[in-house]
Amino acid sequence: MSTEPALTDLSAAVLARGGELRAGGTDTTARRSSGISPGPFTDLGGIGRLRGTAPLPGGGLRIGALTTLAALAADPQLREGWPALALPAGTAATPQIRAAGTLGGNLLQRNRCWYFRNPHVGCFQKGGTGCPAREGDHHFGVVSGDGPCVAPHPSTLAMALLAYDAEAEIHGESPRGVADLYGDGDGLHRADHLLAPDRILTGVRLPAPLPGERAAYHRAISRSHAEWPLVEATARLALDGTTVTHAAVAAGGVARVPLRLPEVEAALIGREATPGQLAAAASRVLTRCRPLPQTGYKATLFRDTVLEALEQAAGQSAVR
Repeated sequence: MSTEPALTDLSAAVLARGGELRAGGTDTTARRSSGISPGPFTDLGGIGRLRGTAPLPGGGLRIGALTTLAALAADPQLREGWPALALPAGTAATPQIRAAGTLGGNLLQRNRCWYFRNPHVGCFQKGGTGCPAREGDHHFGVVSGDGPCVAPHPSTLAMALLAYDAEAEIHGESPRGVADLYGDGDGLHRADHLLAPDRILTGVRLPAPLPGERAAYHRAISRSHAEWPLVEATARLALDGTTVTHAAVAAGGVARVPLRLPEVEAALIGREATPGQLAAAASRVLTRCRPLPQTGYKATLFRDTVLEALEQAAGQSAVR
């Protein structure tokens, strides 16, 4: 008989005690030490059935929410079939963080805005009415969206999962699209995700790869190691000769939520994957950019990062 705690019991514990669920602890520990998340915390770490991968009917893959980033990066089936998820998992943060940080924790972490992370500063995310970053230092802020908070969403893996049309598994509920964890980003949400405190993310489901698809991940960062991306993008392309038959493109670091980019995809499908067409498709992201005074640089960086991901996926990227 299993000695692991029941998920229903853990949900009930959170409701009874308040506080938060905790997975790998890399974000909750940082927030607790800074005084913005005092707990109590209900640990998920002892639930082994939430770790690892398992094949799904039809060629898909299920990944448990407690699977570490390091395990994702090293998994041979993930590297082969879903490389644009394995690649960012292997470049996130530091080796120490990747060894402890989990898929679920990455999807449900809080933003890195220094005003939010300061226990002595009030902000919309902590129940206030304003955003001090909007009038203060926001050079790492959003370049797209009109919500009350200007901190970009921090989850790299959420962005990659959007491009793979992945589903999120919530204990006691039917699977839902990963995008449903976040909403549109412009609403009056006082969190970086919409999952209720007592609900447990148990895993994600990846559909089977398309035959012959190519995928790439690219990020722009301000230093080479242990840095959050300024902008990042994932691209998946399927080609018939040189004609794009399927495109899925997503971006992170630019809005309150990870973004799927249907305008870029529409500019590619049915067209030749020429350098000019890839550039024209990537330029479509500029239509959604509404920079803040200090984030104008991100508009160009957004376009260029998407273009680099497209070029890599199409096999056209130059050595840089």
